[in-house]
Amino acid sequence: MHLDGTLKFTLGQATYAGIKSENEDSIGIRIPEGHLLTTKGAVAIIADGVSAAEAGKEASDTCVTSFLSDYFSTPESWTVKKSTQQVLNALNRWLYGQGQRFLQAEKGYVCTLSLVIFKSRTAHIFHVGDTRVYRYRHGELEQLTRDHATRINKEQSYLTRAMGLDMWLDVDYRSVDMEAGDIFLLTSDGVHDFISRAEIKDRLGHLTDNPEEDCNAMITSALEHSSHDNLSAQIIRVDALPAGEADDAFLRLTDLPFPPPLNEGAIVDGFQIVRELHASSRSQLYEVVDTRSREGARYVMKTPSVNFLDDPAYIERFIMESWIGRRIDSPNVVRVLEDDREKSCLYYVAEYVTGETLDHWMKRHPKPNIHSVIDIAEQLVRGLRAFHRRDTLHQDIKPANIIVDDDQRVTLVDFGSCFVGGIAEISTAFERDDILGTAQYSAPEQILRRQVTAAADQFSLAVVLYEMLTGQMPYEGQLERCNSVSAYARLNYIPAYHYNPLVPVWMDASIRKALSITPELRYQDISEFLHDLQNPNSEFMQQVSRPLAQRNPLRFWQAVAALLFITQLLTLAVFL
Repeated sequence: MHLDGTLKFTLGQATYAGIKSENEDSIGIRIPEGHLLTTKGAVAIIADGVSAAEAGKEASDTCVTSFLSDYFSTPESWTVKKSTQQVLNALNRWLYGQGQRFLQAEKGYVCTLSLVIFKSRTAHIFHVGDTRVYRYRHGELEQLTRDHATRINKEQSYLTRAMGLDMWLDVDYRSVDMEAGDIFLLTSDGVHDFISRAEIKDRLGHLTDNPEEDCNAMITSALEHSSHDNLSAQIIRVDALPAGEADDAFLRLTDLPFPPPLNEGAIVDGFQIVRELHASSRSQLYEVVDTRSREGARYVMKTPSVNFLDDPAYIERFIMESWIGRRIDSPNVVRVLEDDREKSCLYYVAEYVTGETLDHWMKRHPKPNIHSVIDIAEQLVRGLRAFHRRDTLHQDIKPANIIVDDDQRVTLVDFGSCFVGGIAEISTAFERDDILGTAQYSAPEQILRRQVTAAADQFSLAVVLYEMLTGQMPYEGQLERCNSVSAYARLNYIPAYHYNPLVPVWMDASIRKALSITPELRYQDISEFLHDLQNPNSEFMQQVSRPLAQRNPLRFWQAVAALLFITQLLTLAVFL
């Protein structure tokens, strides 16, 4: 994947036991090579074992070594925040569990922790305890963390938050922009409690070409000021950030040329074109045969449209499609071929899925069996969960992107509109190609350019299910005409059983909830939606059993008024 992202640092670190017999501080820096530096970033981490804890050293060592390993093992599609929180929560639970061997939890595996993840042009800071993170920029020193400690007197304080102290971990998080020349400093309290802010500022302002010596100088100064604790310091100077020039980014994205026009029989890197399956203004799809395989395996090749030859945003999104497809693992999502052959041009190859699109299936099944609809819904939910576990949104769930085979096996296709949390954090020198899904299937927040979450895919799935059950679009087919909050507020929901009496009332209620215009009113998780589709929700059943006057007062009084009007007409007719 050719994404813009070269970070360069000058760094140094040092740790010292001081006057203590054992050093319970632990420090670490990891700058990965290759694409991981782009997708995951670089990490600096410092942990300080709590002196009162009997296993403080084990706690700090475990936090540093495990985090530097586990963070880079999380999916590249995850955001920094999600990846870090997952790892820290797991570490905290382990430390807390180990600490239960002690009579008091605070005597067990407890440590403070501060870490910075440098990704693209942003520094992500996570902090718990009284270690610190500073940033020095343009002659100014800023403390980016706050101490989680309460001071009893000049000599004593106690931690209010720490790793392993409680089952539930509360970590401070913030993100700050980076500039070339920024200097980040991480210290344990044995350093920053014994040297002044002015001295820290002065030392960072006169940083040498060997930051390790500067770290040692700070430690020496703290000892001279009677530090009685372990001492640790890390200095990271940002020397270079991802290129800000659009031309540079474009050159990296266009390492491979666009393929030439492909006709039947043409061969590209061993893939022979059988026929064109689909062509649009944005791309072409071909059925191909792999001439290098003995069995002549069939695949689908997708190629970019020459209409976007000079469009870096389009090229980046096209490259991202195959990157996403290789990372989504589900029997209900089309698989992108993992292949190590050297490419001569820009394309990707995916498995050939037999069957028909769901819109064609619906034409042949205008009144499908309810169980068939639920079965298809279950498979779609499994596919969407595979996306969501990777912090990825499909964003274009519609019948044309769903393949159903003769055995009613369902496959989700097309990664062209996907949003990947981890990739969205990577800055580019150009405006990204922000493709919306199909309007009549898109959630309101997509159309209104609001923050989009997994609830948007849930909304789109509900639209598809409503259409399958009724042959109609929800909200009387007005969704695609809405482009403002007021337009969405005027929408009128018609129950699915109005068009298809075989739809259970509780099933319609679950679809209606998933179709809520406000994302917060939908299900918190798509699995909950599936559960209510498969099992009557007692809450919905209670709503159905309540009198109309309670369920829908407006509809009740409208009915009463209509009845009175008809009665008056009949009365007049009798007298006339």
